[in-house]
Amino acid sequence: MINTLIVDDEPLAREGIRLALKGEADVRIVGEAADGEAALNAMEKLAPDLMFLDIRMPGLNGFDVLARASHSHTRMPVIVFVTAFDRYAVKAFEANALDYLLKPVEPQRLRAAVERTRAELAKQEIIKDAKRRAMDLQSVEERPVAPRSSEPLARAEYLDRVAVRVRDRFLLIKMNDVDWIESAANYVQLHSRSRSFLLRMTMGELEAKLDPHRFSRIHRSTIVNIDRLVEVKPSLHGDFDVVLQDGTTLRMSRGYREALLPR
Repeated sequence: MINTLIVDDEPLAREGIRLALKGEADVRIVGEAADGEAALNAMEKLAPDLMFLDIRMPGLNGFDVLARASHSHTRMPVIVFVTAFDRYAVKAFEANALDYLLKPVEPQRLRAAVERTRAELAKQEIIKDAKRRAMDLQSVEERPVAPRSSEPLARAEYLDRVAVRVRDRFLLIKMNDVDWIESAANYVQLHSRSRSFLLRMTMGELEAKLDPHRFSRIHRSTIVNIDRLVEVKPSLHGDFDVVLQDGTTLRMSRGYREALLPR
């Protein structure tokens, strides 16, 4: 969910944004503020992902709010300025705002701002994940080398989520939510909760990054989430039918039976 804070000294303006966001299923309004001081308190308390921010307000204006927040330990959300004045646009983008909406806000412009927010948050998550992985790798490299054991080393980390492009935005898909995966030329198709997503990666590349205790290859073009299995039954020519919780039936080649079935 995109936790959202609305900051504007005009109640009607806040209500307009609130109503316009009702159609965005993944947007949750966690708070509102009518002035700069209240906005700073709400940012610290609620840690929103997205903030619609008016510029001209009593006391602290929108730029003052960002300046104060940047000098504190407050987590900075994605900023979308909402104002009746177009002369602040350059300054807004210099303040690293994602978007700049003019009042009265047109619904399609607001939807576009939300779409851009989704893409930005997905990008930030990818960057954070890459940094975490780099820190983990550095930590491993700095550890003293342990004596070799006859047992193979267990992989400490498998692929937890992927970013998939859907038109002009990115969605983060948790691998735990993926039911099964099929090959699609230079892509793989992830099937998750009755939806499908294309990911530019080969089956071999993806399989190498998946937890083998959670995902199993059942065909040269199919990988299945083991937790979704409910039944495996013999089919023709020595193959098997694999039935998932949602009723999907997949073919398992006999060459892969040992991954799921006892001898």
